[in-house]
Amino acid sequence: MASTQPRRALISVSDKTGIREFAAGLRELEFEILSTGGTSRLLQEAGIPVIDVADYTGFPEMMDGRVKTLHPRVHGAILGRPDLPADAAAFEAHGIVPFALVVCNLYPFEQTVARPGVSLEDAIEQIDIGGPSMIRSAAKNHAYIAVVTSPDQYDDVLAALREDRNDAGFRRGLALAAFQRTTAYDRAIAEYLQTTVGRPSEAVQSLATPDRTASEGRPTVDYPAVLSLQLQLRMPLRYGENPHQSAAFYQETNPPAGSLAAAEQRHGKELSYNNLLDLDAALNIVRDFTEPAAVVIKHTNPCGCAVDETLAEAFRKAYAGDPVSAFGSILGFNRPVDAAVAELLCEPNRFIEAIIAPDFEADAFEMLTTRPKWKNNVRLLICAGLLERSPGSMDLRRVTGGLLVQDRDDAPHSTADWKCVTNREPTAEERRELDFAWTVCRHVKSNAIVFAKDRSLVGVGAGQMSRLDSCFIAARKAGDRSRGAVLASDAFFPFRDGVDEAAKAGITAVVQPGGSRNDEEVIAACSEHGIAMLFTGRRHFRH
Repeated sequence: MASTQPRRALISVSDKTGIREFAAGLRELEFEILSTGGTSRLLQEAGIPVIDVADYTGFPEMMDGRVKTLHPRVHGAILGRPDLPADAAAFEAHGIVPFALVVCNLYPFEQTVARPGVSLEDAIEQIDIGGPSMIRSAAKNHAYIAVVTSPDQYDDVLAALREDRNDAGFRRGLALAAFQRTTAYDRAIAEYLQTTVGRPSEAVQSLATPDRTASEGRPTVDYPAVLSLQLQLRMPLRYGENPHQSAAFYQETNPPAGSLAAAEQRHGKELSYNNLLDLDAALNIVRDFTEPAAVVIKHTNPCGCAVDETLAEAFRKAYAGDPVSAFGSILGFNRPVDAAVAELLCEPNRFIEAIIAPDFEADAFEMLTTRPKWKNNVRLLICAGLLERSPGSMDLRRVTGGLLVQDRDDAPHSTADWKCVTNREPTAEERRELDFAWTVCRHVKSNAIVFAKDRSLVGVGAGQMSRLDSCFIAARKAGDRSRGAVLASDAFFPFRDGVDEAAKAGITAVVQPGGSRNDEEVIAACSEHGIAMLFTGRRHFRH
């Protein structure tokens, strides 16, 4: 049945960005426009003819705008199928003119609940009801209707209408985007409401909060029965871990200020998958220190790390930890990079892939982008909130057919809780060094052994199948620097052989969790070698 009615568009938007121009474009294409409330007033003030939905339905808006589009003449015009005789008869009987286009975006619920101190009442009022209903109805009926849910789509939709490209495939793509939007919106609401009944969720940077006072010292967490994740595409990546793998970077809707997703790239080549993994590792390590700190990352492990009174000296010590491995590395700083640091970075025979810091001073930025051979390629990222933490955030890791979820191993440690188990107590200076080594150790892949001296890494054994092998590697990396150094082990020594190798290397003090059936044997080995040893009571496996 051919229709003599003009095409109609229903416009009801909360975010009014670009809506005047879009509506004007629709009028040029001879669309009639129906609209509601503030959108209707805005378009009328712009001189765009609008039919008010209340006039069309014969039913006024009520309850402070809560009820305005929930009406059969609105939803019938969205859901009706003009080429079905029964639907066409219903159109005629009830004076319904079908819509060809529905333009709707939703109340800003996510932005509202992201504000500090927002009240439950304010959050509830930003739950849109009519909007999702119209969007879902139009998306379901995309065989007949195009549904527009974002100002980002306006130009493409107008072009498609002008060029007669508003075909079934185009409308199906809009319907997919619409269902993705309503899914994300409903998820944000559900997760916010979980927080009001004591079940924190990932939408507020925490899926669950451990009860660390639970029996047997084990954390108990109220994990949701169903976990759905909705992440936004940040950018496609050149490739994955290897050139034959495709990859992309997705981010949370409101990433924490101290996260990699909140960082801004200010210079350099496109970031790669491996760059992002290493940058995240760098950020998490330097954030653990209150003093000026620098870290050198290779394959997510620190090959150098140090703290000192100045950032330049911290970097000099960190880079000296393993200069061979530092070639082509990722750097992290917990202070703005200044000219003194940049001078060191620009020295010959260095090659840096990327740097993340809270900021770059102007002269340092100019030096790094004009002087080294790698000046055009080095990625410079600013994470202004680098020192901010997101307590209770969760760690998610994919396995075949599922997802593993745990709370992050990022709780600060207290040296006051450590127990000396050897005849010799560590000196005050050794305790200071052990504190530094333990802080770095939890960021090293297991089995992790860290040698430290002068609050800098001098040797690291990472990711080995045997803890003894990690000791061998750390000692070889450290060379003569291991004399008078301390050792941190992320888990207990199962046998005394690791301690014996540490003694050969010149280690004077050890920090480790303890808890092995052979603890007494290991303690005896330390005492024989005159090594002081502390037990932390906490393991830091990092698989």
